[in-house]
Amino acid sequence: MTRVRRAAVLAAAAVLAAVAGLSALPGPAGAIVGGGEVEVASYPWLAAVGSPLFLTRPSGQFCGGALIAADQVLTAAHCVDIARLVPRALSVTFGRSDLHAADGVTVGVTDIRVHPGFHETSFGGTTVYHDDLALLTLATPRPEPFARVGAGGASTGTILGWGATSEGDSSNIRLLSATVPIVADSECAAAYGSAFDARDMLCAGSASADTGEFDSGGPLLIGGYLAGITSWGNGVARPGFPGVYSRLPCAAF
Repeated sequence: MTRVRRAAVLAAAAVLAAVAGLSALPGPAGAIVGGGEVEVASYPWLAAVGSPLFLTRPSGQFCGGALIAADQVLTAAHCVDIARLVPRALSVTFGRSDLHAADGVTVGVTDIRVHPGFHETSFGGTTVYHDDLALLTLATPRPEPFARVGAGGASTGTILGWGATSEGDSSNIRLLSATVPIVADSECAAAYGSAFDARDMLCAGSASADTGEFDSGGPLLIGGYLAGITSWGNGVARPGFPGVYSRLPCAAF
């Protein structure tokens, strides 16, 4: 099972737990590979998306997100699509570098808006997400600063997340960051064939630096701008298969 399928299952488990009043079942975890610890104070707009009833992960975290307006958090649609009928099952936490800690601020979610083009296909058993974007409306607006959305233009980018440090490991709960190479669209298409759509996707990463489970919905920064949202990929840090991100800016939804 790939990173994105596991993330979707975890989100579903959290929502089912909220509906049934039960604890979510544990599941496999993934990684920011090749990362080092950073403090969330450097990224005050960075969000840990989760559910208070998802007890498998500290703080209930299962995805990432970015504050782009006072009451709007941008994340991956596959993280939250199943929760559209019960948005209050979700929560968003800011200002927490260590998921075991109690610092920062946790805010409820009142609405989930999924990109109308969001849909799934497949690539060799890996679930592929198209237009993999969603906006969460917060119950309480947050102050600036917000993430700056832009196309970027550098040859490397920065990834952030609370995922583990290798495929299949679930021990890490600290915020990690890594520098990743930006992969040309032609190279990504060569890796993923028709599953890759440059209209709404871009690629980054290598066998030594990549995102994985529990990093979905988190940011890819290029030149300091939010240029992508962690979406899918064939495994974690597998040679020849970079991570795939939802491309920003995108059409309004």
